[in-house]
Amino acid sequence: MSNTLVAFFSATGATKRTAEHLADAIGADLYEISPAKSYTRADLNWQDQGSRSTLEMKNEASRPELADQDAEISKYDRIFLGFPIWWYEAPRIIDTFLESYDFSGKTIILFATSGGSGLGKTAEKLSKVCPNATIKDGRMLNGNPSKAELEEWAKTV
Repeated sequence: MSNTLVAFFSATGATKRTAEHLADAIGADLYEISPAKSYTRADLNWQDQGSRSTLEMKNEASRPELADQDAEISKYDRIFLGFPIWWYEAPRIIDTFLESYDFSGKTIILFATSGGSGLGKTAEKLSKVCPNATIKDGRMLNGNPSKAELEEWAKTV
């Protein structure tokens, strides 16, 4: 078992593919953060002010329920945490995930996918949700980064 975990949330599959490539490139274990209720296309319609994702992102206290809480976080020192960017930050389910486990002393490196925005102040915001971990700004991993590129990046963070 590796002491590195790649944990990710993916609503449409883009972040999942990236997380799988990253885990393979760095020899890390993989864990999918799944919502108790999957997101539909209508739920993800950012143009609809009443869509599930829009309502969650407007409410900073929103904590979508996880499908499970069986990640073995205690076995890992370093966790790459991936997600799509929603409204310029991590989806609220990432807050749920961070509040559901003890990340004390862990290093969490963020990565994200997005159609148009960067990580912004995501690390700063998530550090408030998970104050006992070291949360590092990572990078956007859009497209299909090569195995060599992912290996090199992982060595530098």
